[in-house]
Order: sequence, then structure tokens, then C-alpha cells
Amino acid sequence: MSSVGAASAASKTQDPTPADPSAIRNVVMVGGSGSGKTTVVEGLLVATGEIARLGSVEKGTTVTDYDDAEHRTHRSVGTALAPVFHDGTKINIVDAPGYADYLGDLRAAIRAADAALFTVSAVDGVSGAARVLWDECASVRLPRAVLITKLDNPRADYDAVVEACREAFGPSVLPMMLPLYKSEAEVGGLMDILTGKVADYSSSTRVVRDPQGDEVAKLERNRDAFIETLITESDDAILLDTYLEGGELDGAMLRKDLSVAIAGATFFPIMPMAAPGDIGTVELLQLITEGFPSPVDSPIPEVTTPAGATVEVTCDPKGPLVAEVVKTTADPYVGRISIVRIFSGTLRADSTVHVAGHGTRPDGSANHSEDERAGTVTSPLGATQRPVPYAIAGDLCAVAKLGSAETGDTLSDTGKPLIAKPWTPPEPMLPIAIKAAKAADEDKLSTGLNRLVSEDPTLRIEQNPETRQMVLWCMGDAHADVTFERLAEKFGVPIERVPYRVPLRETFTQKVEARGRHVKQSGGHGQYAVCEVVVEPLPSGSGFEFVDKVVGGSVPRQFIPSVEKGVRAQMAKGVLAGYPLVDIRVTLFDGKAHSVDSSDAAFQTAGSLALRDAATKGSPVSLLEPVTTMTIVVDDDHVGTIMSDLSSRRGRLTGTESIAGGRTMVKAEVPEFEVVSYAVDLRSMARGTGSFTREYLGHEAMPAHRIDAVLEAAKDK
Repeated sequence: MSSVGAASAASKTQDPTPADPSAIRNVVMVGGSGSGKTTVVEGLLVATGEIARLGSVEKGTTVTDYDDAEHRTHRSVGTALAPVFHDGTKINIVDAPGYADYLGDLRAAIRAADAALFTVSAVDGVSGAARVLWDECASVRLPRAVLITKLDNPRADYDAVVEACREAFGPSVLPMMLPLYKSEAEVGGLMDILTGKVADYSSSTRVVRDPQGDEVAKLERNRDAFIETLITESDDAILLDTYLEGGELDGAMLRKDLSVAIAGATFFPIMPMAAPGDIGTVELLQLITEGFPSPVDSPIPEVTTPAGATVEVTCDPKGPLVAEVVKTTADPYVGRISIVRIFSGTLRADSTVHVAGHGTRPDGSANHSEDERAGTVTSPLGATQRPVPYAIAGDLCAVAKLGSAETGDTLSDTGKPLIAKPWTPPEPMLPIAIKAAKAADEDKLSTGLNRLVSEDPTLRIEQNPETRQMVLWCMGDAHADVTFERLAEKFGVPIERVPYRVPLRETFTQKVEARGRHVKQSGGHGQYAVCEVVVEPLPSGSGFEFVDKVVGGSVPRQFIPSVEKGVRAQMAKGVLAGYPLVDIRVTLFDGKAHSVDSSDAAFQTAGSLALRDAATKGSPVSLLEPVTTMTIVVDDDHVGTIMSDLSSRRGRLTGTESIAGGRTMVKAEVPEFEVVSYAVDLRSMARGTGSFTREYLGHEAMPAHRIDAVLEAAKDK
């Protein structure tokens, strides 16, 4: 039996509920789309006996997602959990999506893990998107190792990719193992720089041996730099002195230094992998169990009481329960399943827990705080749920029937509610206006969207009061497409995209006089009201002023508020293209009334008609468009392209600033009309390396040629 086969057999005897957090490793797979993450996960599942062979799992029980979206898009679209067992250690592998639209899922997965395996294809190298993902891990000082995959491909170039990794990620990224080739494109073994041994895969059985022939020189060429960097980053003065004096280096001390340097996120070993599920898998399992930090050695998020008092907790199964919902999925048939990371205490099946909201959500709704009975606790493998009686501090599990739990919520003991400081989800920047395909489905659409938003904090629903549209804010087109598919499949609500309306405003540009006359007679009491007004512009941001200059009672005092009410109602509707009218003063100076037929309703109508009449006096009305302050961060190579593009969008450049890592921050003021799809456009221009934020600055006058286009569209509508 091969070493991999032996590992497979042994894993089946492992207890799925470890008694000690030090026997747990939580590892997130990070890498760009197509870098081989999912293949590595399946290889580890094969090596530890969780599945029989690569591709042997049936559809619906894969390790990548809970629905069919990935199979259609050919990319991971959600966070999935796959536990494996090796050498008495439970390894929870979190497979996070690598596509930019699912940055929120990546951040949640990083929060759940204690270390990351960062995959880079030996064929495609380091992409700009990969650098962005690396920065996400670095921002929280997550320990990492780099996996160079697809070495069995004829176009693979291990040495070139190693240099590309060091250039992109820093000099502390160094190969810990070197591939040994049986032929030009076939890896036959791996040489371990740390131990000086070779794992020979040239036969059907993995054999560990000493290096031979040219292998000795290859080991010596790479060993000094690796050992020197490792000892320096682990800050081991004793071992450093021994090394500098030329003494014998203790293998056990080197392995200890490796775990210290990795845990400190200051040293990042590179591991090669080839022939998925075979070459490099055993070595990777050893690195995870011996070199990666356990939950006991990892920091715990800040924990407070609901009143805000800090509470010290440790990774202790006997401590107070503090767990975080990493991901939720809702299914109309199965119900809600929550993937949970336990930081302290023990979570038992069918126990009652306190579910605490994680702060005000993007849609503005308030925190929630309630007790709920948890359902079954399971150790999931993709969609397959394997029940366990409990899960301890440091572990990951899935919990059923937590109906109110949302991604990012905290679970704690009912008698001692606690809240873990939440991670920050990325802000969705792509607005898409939607409606239910059938009017009868409006209520179902609202229910379905609210469920999806509770699962995915990077979705935001907005009911825009100015444009009267339902707007779904997403991370990008792919994110939107998957959301719409889930609405249709899970909740039976097909939706339609409609053109997104930028919230423009109307205003007067000159002073005009106007008249509103509403006279009707249809038997009995009629309707009679006439008002004379002056409409004039006010400075931007002034709002609305109504001035009463009526003399002699031409408009009875009781009807003057009615005129103002009618004017305000018409302002909300607009007088040019259906957008709200702002920054004007309306002065009522004369009018007529009838002793019988005048009424509140009649003068409201007259006030409305007066404002509409004012809009016909030449061309006194113009459009205002919202302007946003944009802060864009891109690689230096793309700065020229970005600045040129902003100019073409009528943007005003306000400054640039160089930042670390060969990147530049560009600031500009740009009409929102021009950047509706900027989340998609920037990704294309910057090849996945750009990010941006924006903040509303104010409304400014729209150019005449743009106004003509808006009016033409309004006329067609």
C-alpha cells in the first residue's frame, strides 16, 4: 500500500469530534479562478479516504458549493467546508471562491481559518487578481503557505513561478520543496529543503531517501537562503548562532522555527504539487499538521457584552460559548444551514443559544438579539451533512434551523450573551434595477431578496424614493447573475432587469411668473381656484421656500397652505422629466377664489398647475446630476489608463498618491451618470487589481447635450 493509501485507511478511524483544540487545523484555500484550489481539496479528500478517487463524488455532494451555480459558471461561487483527518489531527478545509465578485465570501472564510494555502498555477503564474487576494490575507496577518499547482502540465515552469511569487509577495516567500523531474514534463519526486530528504514517487510507492548525484548540488544551492530566512523570521538567536558558526542544525528545532515563522505571518514556504491527489499531498498534510498554527495559537476576535464591555475569552471548550456564523444558506425544502466557527466553549446539538446581530446592516435595519434552539450539529462535506453530538472551541461545524442567524452573527450562551467584533464586508458597487417578472410575485421577490441578503452581506437592497426603483447593489455582473438564478430556483421568483435611473433632480435657472387656474363646473358645487406665483432659483442645497405676499384677501388665508401643499406635491413629481424639483422659491402674490366653489383640494390643484405653467415659460428648467467623490487604488502600471478613462467620463482629477506595494491612489470627482457600471469597467481596465470607493458629493448642473438625451428617453417612456 502507498503512503497515500495508508493515510486513507487511517483517516476512517478518526473521531470527528476532537477533545482538544490543539488537534484541529482550520485552513482556507485561497487563489484566483483556475489556480487549482478545488483540485487540491479533492486530492486531500482522496489521500485521507474521505472520497474514493478524484471526481468520484456525485453532483450535489461536491466540496465546492451547495447549489448548481458553480457547475454552470465553472468557478467556485460560495464558501464550502471539507474536514479531513491526518495523524490524529482534524483539518477543516474551507474552499473559498477566488473570483473578485465573491470577495465577501473570501473574507468570511479567512475569518474562519487560522492559516491559508495560497494556490498559484505553474502554467499561468501570478495574476493581478492573485496579488489582490494575497493582500486580503496580509491585511489580517493570516499565516500562509504557497502551493504551486499543475506542475504536471508541459508548459509548467516551477523556477519562473517561484521568482514571480517572490516578486509579487515579497522576499520571505521561499521554496521549502523542489520538484524532481522523471522526464521533461513528469514530476518524479520532491526534495525537502528543511530535512534534506527526497520523497521519491517514481515507482508506485512513495519512498523517502537521501539525495543522489545532481540532487545534492541542487539541495545545497537552495538550502542556505531558506535556512537563513527561516531562522531570521522566527527570531531564534540560539539557532542563528549555531548556523553562523557552522554547527549542526537540529531538525526538530528547525521544524519548530518553521511553525513559529509561519504563525507570525513573516515566512511563507512554497510547496510544489503535481498529479492531483498524489505527488505533494502527503507532504502538504505534514506541513498543515506540523507547521500551521492550531486554534489555541491563533488570535480570537474582540468579544464584548451587548453593553460594550470587553470580555476576555480563550480557545477553551469549557469556556463561555462564543461562535460566529461564517456562512448561511437557505433552501425552501431543507431550511437554513449555518457554517459556524467556534472560538470558545462547546456547541451542542439541540441546545438553545443566543443569536446576536452583528451591528447595523447595510440596509439600515437594526441589530437583532434573541434565543433560538439550534438543530442538528454536523460535520459537513459539501452538501452532505454528517451529524455529530457537539463541536468544541476551535472547530468548524454546520448548524441547522437557526432561523434568524445571518452571516456574521454571534452565537453565545443564553445566560451570558456575547458579541464578537465582526469582520468588514466589502461594499457592493454595482447597482442593478430589478422588478418581478410577474406583478403577482412582488411579495415573493421581497421575501427572497431579504433571505439572500441575510446570507450574503455583500448584497444590499435599496428602494430609491426619488426614482421609485428597487435597486440591488452587487459586487459585479457574475454576482448578480448567480443571485438572480438563486431567486428563480430557490424562491420561484424570476426577475427582470430594468434600466437603472440615476437620481437626477430638476431646478429652475431663471425667474418666471406663472398662473395656476383650476375651474370646473359639473352640477352642484364646482371647483374654483386661481393663483398667481413667481418661481425663482435658489443656491444649490437651499431646498424650498414658500413666500406669502397675498394682499387684500384675493386668496383666502385658509387656502394659502393649500397652494403650498400643491406646489410641494408637484415638486416631488417634477415638471420636466419626472425628477424631483429642488432649490426654488415660490412666491404667491395674487389669485382668485369663489365663495362656494373654492376648496382646499381646488387650491392644491391650482398650486400644482402654477408650477407646471412656470416650466413652459421659455426654458427655465434644467437638470442636476449627482456627482461622487471617487478614490481608486490601482497598480502603478494602470494609472495612466485610469486617469485617461476618468477624463472621458467628465471626471475632475483632484489628486494622486503613491502607496506601498507599487500602487497608486487616484482621487477624482465624477458624475454618477458616468460610473454606474464602474465596478465592472475598472476590473477590466486594471486586470482585476483595482478597487474603489465613492461618496456622494452633491448635485451639479448637467451639460445640455446630456439633458437632451435624458429628455428623449423620458419622452419615449
